[in-house]
Amino acid sequence: MTPPPPATVILSPHFDDAALSLAGLIPGLPSPVTVVTVHGGAPSPGHDVSWWDSTCGFSSPGEAYLARLAEDARACALLGVESVVLGHPDGPYGDGEVPDEIDTYLAGLAPETCLLIPLGTNQPDHAKVRDRALHLLDTLGRPLPLVYADLPYTGHLPEWGTPGTEAGLAGSLDYGPAYRDLAGRYRTRVAYDLTLSDAQWADKRAAVLCYASQLAPLAVDHGSLLARGGPLRAERAWSLEDAGRAHG
Repeated sequence: MTPPPPATVILSPHFDDAALSLAGLIPGLPSPVTVVTVHGGAPSPGHDVSWWDSTCGFSSPGEAYLARLAEDARACALLGVESVVLGHPDGPYGDGEVPDEIDTYLAGLAPETCLLIPLGTNQPDHAKVRDRALHLLDTLGRPLPLVYADLPYTGHLPEWGTPGTEAGLAGSLDYGPAYRDLAGRYRTRVAYDLTLSDAQWADKRAAVLCYASQLAPLAVDHGSLLARGGPLRAERAWSLEDAGRAHG
């Protein structure tokens, strides 16, 4: 049976980003929800295993890819979302191509679909996905999307998950450039602000643990990734308004 069209679409640059950033919020988003993994394609031929995949314990790009597909299927089943995987290989295997499959997918969505795209904090692949989506929506004359804080990156802000989050991002040299760039182009307003309850945290932890192959190297880069008070403890998304739009 063909699933119904999504009411919400989350653009996830890589297989784990939607779970890391939005697992707590997903149950409260308009349903059904579809997670679209942009860099979900098979590795281009001729590449050696990347440093990241080698650190995750894989011997070849193909082995890593198949394991990630299986991990993502388990996580999406736990989250109760549909999964769409686009054909762009992950960064080390993609020869730098523009992720243009986003164009075809987004152009086929109903204009009223709620779309969430990543903020792009300290992660070039995330910023490329954000900018590609914003450009296409502008070209199509579609409504602006919601923008979610990509975790764990944004979650290292000292003010993360507090009423001072936006002020902290506006002033942070380490974690604020992507937010300041966005706020310079659009008016932003907090659309979702969630500090996870213990029950929500347990559900999120279960989804994140599905991506077991990446957790050890993520912890090297991000410290106590799965600590209850760590960078995944809160989730946030902003609505955008064209800064040049007149108010009625």
